[in-house]
Amino acid sequence: MGKEIQVTREGYEKLKAELEELKGPVRMNIAEAIREAKSHGDLRENAAYHEAKLNQTRLESRIADLERAVQMAKVVERPDVHGEIAHLGSRVILHDTEFDEELSIKLVGSFEADPAQDLISIGSPLGEAVLGKTIGDVVQVEAPAGTSIYKILRVSNES
Repeated sequence: MGKEIQVTREGYEKLKAELEELKGPVRMNIAEAIREAKSHGDLRENAAYHEAKLNQTRLESRIADLERAVQMAKVVERPDVHGEIAHLGSRVILHDTEFDEELSIKLVGSFEADPAQDLISIGSPLGEAVLGKTIGDVVQVEAPAGTSIYKILRVSNES
């Protein structure tokens, strides 16, 4: 079939909720926009109709992606570890040695990743470097912008 997608329980629930929202109210709103645009006459020069159809295409593509993700999802539960090991679902506090500042990230599966929200994929350079490490470990991350060095200050199994 395909490769499984590792997600946290929280991430899986978000995927299902988004899918339900898109298949319900959002799909109905777009269908209504298409009906409304059709009522205005000539479809060849009807910008509202073409925009609504484009939105419908985008929506159906996103729905297909989400359905595939939910089907391929493997929920990875947080292990009960006493050594505070960074794993999928962990909140990790890092010290950036170059900029002398703290960075808080949550390790998530690739489909849940959102760097703007500090949700870092375990498949990204930073996620791979931190995964399996413990408090006090120093990790070196090779990224397109250069090498960064972080020290792990805290690992929490809380969200």
